[in-house]
Amino acid sequence: MSWNKDEAISWARQHAQPHSTGYCARYVARAIEAGGLSISGANAHDFGGSLSAAGFYEMPGGTPPENGDVVVIQPITGHPYGHTAIYDGVDWYSDFKQRTMYPGNAYRQVQPAFKIYRMR
Repeated sequence: MSWNKDEAISWARQHAQPHSTGYCARYVARAIEAGGLSISGANAHDFGGSLSAAGFYEMPGGTPPENGDVVVIQPITGHPYGHTAIYDGVDWYSDFKQRTMYPGNAYRQVQPAFKIYRMR
């Protein structure tokens, strides 16, 4: 299947909830599927393997995100599954529209490690 990042981003925007539902990986996986790829589910912090298997590759640290990129953020205290989101070129979407790449105050304070994945 071919990847249509615009369709994936459109799905993410249209299905974003008013606030987090705790199902970021499920929403990002569905957005990717709406873009034409099959992807296996995983907890957010393990989502990198699913992305790699679907044809995404890890970007070098410090690479600015582009539309269609997916971030995988490591867990922090109180958030044992980590977080994932897809970028539309301006905003990050998971199960909700985020203010920043980090989904909430706790993440913004800790700023845990993250990886950005881009489709080949």
